[in-house]
Amino acid sequence: MAENDVVAQTFRALVEGADQKFAKVRDVPAYGRVTSHHYFHKVFKAYTRLWKYQQEHRGDLLKSGLNRWEIGEIASRIGQLYFSQYMRTSEARFLVEAYIFYEAILSRRYFEESKGYSKDLGVRFKELRFYARFLLVSLILKRTDMVKTLVDRFKAVVEDSKAAFRETNFKEWKQIVQEVVHFVKVDTACMDVRPLRYCGMFDSHPASLPYVTRFHAKKVLKFQDALLTSYHRNEVKFAELTLDTFRMLQCLEWEPSESFYQKQPVESNGNSTSIDHSGASGLIDIKLTADMTDPNLTPNPRKAILYRPSVAHLIAVMATISEELPPDSVMLLYLSASGKAGPSSNIAQMESSGGSRKSSKNKVTFQFSQEQNSYMSESSINHKGESSGYYDSCLWFGSRGHCGSNNLYPGDIIPFTRRPLFLIIDSDNSHAFKVLHGAERGEPAALLLSPLRPAFKNPSNADLSQNGSQFTFFLTAPLPAFCHMVGRSSSDTDSDVYNDAENILSTAFAKWEVILCTSTSVDIVWAQVLNDPFIRRLILRFIFCQSVLLLFCPSEDSDQYLPACLPHLPSSVSPNSEVVRSSVVRLAKHFRVADYFHFDDM
Repeated sequence: MAENDVVAQTFRALVEGADQKFAKVRDVPAYGRVTSHHYFHKVFKAYTRLWKYQQEHRGDLLKSGLNRWEIGEIASRIGQLYFSQYMRTSEARFLVEAYIFYEAILSRRYFEESKGYSKDLGVRFKELRFYARFLLVSLILKRTDMVKTLVDRFKAVVEDSKAAFRETNFKEWKQIVQEVVHFVKVDTACMDVRPLRYCGMFDSHPASLPYVTRFHAKKVLKFQDALLTSYHRNEVKFAELTLDTFRMLQCLEWEPSESFYQKQPVESNGNSTSIDHSGASGLIDIKLTADMTDPNLTPNPRKAILYRPSVAHLIAVMATISEELPPDSVMLLYLSASGKAGPSSNIAQMESSGGSRKSSKNKVTFQFSQEQNSYMSESSINHKGESSGYYDSCLWFGSRGHCGSNNLYPGDIIPFTRRPLFLIIDSDNSHAFKVLHGAERGEPAALLLSPLRPAFKNPSNADLSQNGSQFTFFLTAPLPAFCHMVGRSSSDTDSDVYNDAENILSTAFAKWEVILCTSTSVDIVWAQVLNDPFIRRLILRFIFCQSVLLLFCPSEDSDQYLPACLPHLPSSVSPNSEVVRSSVVRLAKHFRVADYFHFDDM
């Protein structure tokens, strides 16, 4: 047998073995502490051998008929593996390695330069899947320039596919293109400003750092696990990541150091070929030598992200995470869903059904539909939005109908309060979950509950299917959310003006941090999580959101437009406290939108 044939057979055997191992781990749930960690190690090891083998025998393999797209497919699988590990562990190093492999595929044009490529439908689908996966990685990493490049190329490949393969329906791929274009357009509000991830430059306040360092509650909980999910009709999404969960995912991570985005130089191996010491060189190791963050920082909390789950599946995942929660740890549960079956409220529905209220002072529009009013009256909720029982009101997770199996009730969450729980509910029925306070089965839960209705200067911005949730926006990007509320675009605002606004907000957060860390009236529920930087930042942003909305909305309707937290935070950081109110006043005057607020009424 010729040497080329032996090399080719060995290569095919390595491909088959790696693919078999890949199939075993591909569908492993991305939540819980996976007991089959050794399977992941095996599949990484298999692809390491495969990648190195094809490098060492590239010439012989090309002579035996190896296509460039086959090399690209191997690299794409490795990128998938790294991304799946990121989704399971939230470790930034895996996300960056996935990016490096995908970027290598793009720059080396593995799919574009394949012989007979234009006639091979199977290869074209592989290329389309590659673009979709690379786009998702680039979006999460906030690689703005690469996202723009990929969107243009993805659109071009889909259009070319329709012309080249006329007998094949590419409707699904056209829809994916539309999704990502819309997603990028909405996310642009945050792309050119500060990162959503926790960044020391923006989120660590020198003035309050000594107080945070010295603060120590009687009980301290570690934040290591989170469950994020949203379910709205026609919500902004790409792949299985909605805009709200996308923002919350980034909000609960450290910003990777820019130095770790840099690739190592390419060297010659002495045989007229090059060895690229980036991740695409085959130097694949599940234990990378470089850390993505400061080793003194806590790891990113693990995040289970569920896309349109059934209630049964959601509860099952909650149970798994709760069961595996380490001692002295807290689980963060983020739920974004409508409180009723049917399409999420949008501007078209609001305007067609009537019902609007305008402040004579600033003509800020607060609109809501008769359908919403009907739902609120039909459910057992009093004028303050409080439920009379654990199973009277719910969040709705379902594709159609009013089936009870689609409903998540406050009572469904009570069993999980045997362990520490930090609950964020973003819904037009969020206040129904106030009944959880005092009903816990073991540990008192921390509750952050959204307003029942959003408030905007421009009523068209209230369309959740176009812009995502206002409450989640405030928790993840408070200054862009403020600008969006008053009808200003952060990207169109003068950079000096915007940077000064960031400083105003940073100064305010530092002051509030000192107050929280020195207050003797902070409830233990909040005190035991204040040491965690991610949760502390969420609390500070909640304080800001609550005060902004109180001062922005007419007082007679404030209950509908205000978020709530239970147990209550200290009165020293209440929405009307001078230290909080003055910061909102200063920010509004800085943007010259003070006339939109009701400062004189308070």
